[in-house]
Amino acid sequence: MASFTKEISFRWSDLDPNFHVRHSAYYDFGAQHRIEILEELGLTLRVMQTQGFGPVLFREECVFRKELKLSDKIFIHTKTSKMKADASRWSIIHEFRREDDTLCATITVDGAWMDTKLRKLASPTPEIAIQALSIFPKSDDFIGL
Repeated sequence: MASFTKEISFRWSDLDPNFHVRHSAYYDFGAQHRIEILEELGLTLRVMQTQGFGPVLFREECVFRKELKLSDKIFIHTKTSKMKADASRWSIIHEFRREDDTLCATITVDGAWMDTKLRKLASPTPEIAIQALSIFPKSDDFIGL
């Protein structure tokens, strides 16, 4: 599998006054896709809550290349671009592409796992998080940290 891919349907509320997709909608779609993928890999919100950990982001950045409009048929492609061997730190990229494969935007997030009881980075990384991220497709330029 080259990436997790999903077609996106835009809503009227995703548009800005210029009638193209507003900047913050991209981040919302990326966050939703990450959670859906983790759920699919068995790392559900319930599991994270029960085991007392969850993802924490250090950086989230979007590079906008082509505007997106309400009627555009867009696919989000998600994969890891960097990760430590123990999955304690990672970077995930989301590419927003038209059906003709034109790259419209790229979101990059850098994160780790947080112990939700201690409110600090989880150490060691929970095994289920290591398993889930090891299944994640990797980018062509993937870097092991």
